[in-house]
Amino acid sequence: MEQEKALAQFVSETREKLGLSVSGLAKKSALSLKLIEDIESGQELFLASTIRQKLARGLKMNPADIKKYEKHPNLSLLPDNEATIFIKNQILAHDVEDLECPVCGSKLITRIAKMYDLEDNLILVPKARCTKCPFQIKG
Repeated sequence: MEQEKALAQFVSETREKLGLSVSGLAKKSALSLKLIEDIESGQELFLASTIRQKLARGLKMNPADIKKYEKHPNLSLLPDNEATIFIKNQILAHDVEDLECPVCGSKLITRIAKMYDLEDNLILVPKARCTKCPFQIKG
């Protein structure tokens, strides 16, 4: 759990050293107050590069200095489990309206890739990626 606190503590301590309030950092970073609060409370463990860049600008530092405190799960190594199999089946059934990321609960962006095998048979491959964390299903 210490890793989860690292980003939150780093941002909070850096903000305080600069003499900024939470709302002040939100304004300087051009980010929402809610997002800054989520980061500082430990709810956000991984930042999109655009958010990291804006936050770094507000904290007067390099984005790489923030990135090293983020939690980066290696989700590409996750085996197929019930959740990913369910998501793949929903994508193939075109029932993707309310699909959520099994890692963070955010909305999934889905598509079906059309590929052909060596004998020219059509193969439909379900793909998905999270809008918030690095979770993805490649096929």
